[in-house]
Amino acid sequence: MKTAPTYWDYLKLDRLLALQTGLGARDDELAPDELHFIIVHQVYELWFKLILREVRLARDHLAAPRVAEEAVPHVVHHLRRTNAILQLAVDQFSVMETLTPQDFLDFRDKLTPASGFQSFQMREIEIVLGLDEAQRAPEGAVALSQVERVAPAGTPAGQLAAERIAASRRETSLRTALQDWLYRTPIQGSAPADASDAGAVSAFVEAYLLAMQRLQEEQIERMVAAGAGTRDAIAARIAAAAQQAASFLHADDAQPASRARTQRIRAGLLFIESYRELPLLAWPRLLVDTIVELEEQLVLWRTRHARMVERTIGRRMGTGGSAGVDYLDATTRYRIFTELWEVRTLLLPRRALPPLHNAALYGFAR
Repeated sequence: MKTAPTYWDYLKLDRLLALQTGLGARDDELAPDELHFIIVHQVYELWFKLILREVRLARDHLAAPRVAEEAVPHVVHHLRRTNAILQLAVDQFSVMETLTPQDFLDFRDKLTPASGFQSFQMREIEIVLGLDEAQRAPEGAVALSQVERVAPAGTPAGQLAAERIAASRRETSLRTALQDWLYRTPIQGSAPADASDAGAVSAFVEAYLLAMQRLQEEQIERMVAAGAGTRDAIAARIAAAAQQAASFLHADDAQPASRARTQRIRAGLLFIESYRELPLLAWPRLLVDTIVELEEQLVLWRTRHARMVERTIGRRMGTGGSAGVDYLDATTRYRIFTELWEVRTLLLPRRALPPLHNAALYGFAR
């Protein structure tokens, strides 16, 4: 007769609670605060494991050739859980900070050359989300290459790290899946398969830029009247902003072969953000907001991590040979979903938006 499962059987607590020995055989041989250090970092790795699961589930829904409206709430569900985990991960640094600098120095040398720098799950999260390799801080690129080279060492953990990183590079990233989905956004009722779509998208972009120009002219008059500067100086700053907006929407930074596609992705995003009250866009704009929140939480985690490390070890070299806090500070500048941040600079108040065409398609009857 099969024995009924217990709580500790289900969670494999005997194995789990035997994994906090560090480099030794028993946890009672650890330095007084070393068990705390190990557990906090193991918990982070468990959270990273769950984040990877949730992001991949969201990505799989979003990467379908056709994303049904009822699938978008599932994407939001998994990403909201990811955001809640990241928020908790930020708060968890307060537990880590109960470790004083002297407490850490009691066992820090034991870690060399091991480092959180080598967390292959964090590198995997970055890849699955879609971090552009060109964005990596130089030491981050070195860290990733170190992880990828550990397989020849022959350790099971090293082999796992190398295999996981290699496999993640072959996956569709959340960023790519999001861009494919945004590309299919109906803009003024027009879809990519429509023969007149290129003209409809171009007309929307030009109408938007014209509406922006009108608003900027009002802004110049208002700022001059308020004594915020000379007309020439204010006009020059606003002209620079207008040029930046046009360059973004025309995708001047994209390669010629992908420019039309990039233009449509950005126009689709702008359309969702501008007409977000439309019923058909309710879930899409919530999805966009949730991804922005995800990246915001990730930036907050990186920032909190850097300050925790600075508080504990100052600006000395990391145990893995990195620049320590200087490297961590460089990672806070990473942005994966760049268009989602940049488009916010272009948004207009509702009163200034171009007229909406084919409103019935979005659930608004005229």
